[in-house]
Amino acid sequence: MTQTLELPDTDVIDAARLAAMIATDPSTRILDVRSGGEFDGVHIAGSYNVPLDTLGEHVGDLASVEHPVVLVCASGARADRAHAKLTEAGKQQLHLLEGGLDAWIGSGGDVVRGSNATWAMDRQVRFVAGAISLAGLLLSTKVPKAKWLAGGVATGLTFSALSNTCAMGNVLARLPHNRGRGCDVESVLAELRAAS
Repeated sequence: MTQTLELPDTDVIDAARLAAMIATDPSTRILDVRSGGEFDGVHIAGSYNVPLDTLGEHVGDLASVEHPVVLVCASGARADRAHAKLTEAGKQQLHLLEGGLDAWIGSGGDVVRGSNATWAMDRQVRFVAGAISLAGLLLSTKVPKAKWLAGGVATGLTFSALSNTCAMGNVLARLPHNRGRGCDVESVLAELRAAS
């Protein structure tokens, strides 16, 4: 007999709670909304990948999944946006993993590691933003107006924090190394809906 777990009132759960859900409720589904490349590099064992930029096209189908779904990304920001979309579409039994994959790994959770060494999206954004800012600063010693490159990046990062979005991350997610093996949403949906 399968023991059911009483879910918390809040939609946010920690890594220990997710481990308990996995152990006691085989119907729990983990949906990772990071890019395909990030997912191929490392992911929670048994999770499914539907990148955030793909999720919008299939939000209605994903919202109709009857099983409890836990959303995961690297740190929580993308999963939070996915949560808003799925909640708006009527998804019940929907949860966020607090701290994302980083928290899961930190707690000793079971992960699958691939040979792909794609950096996490937030690390890629920090690298590109830093490189553009540094280039603008160095270039401004010869071309004073180049300082606006650094100013533009600073403005973009400020807007990103205030709006909880990331235009640079969205652009980087479309690069080939971040696409990974690709996401077959129809297969993922069939597996998400399958009986436990």
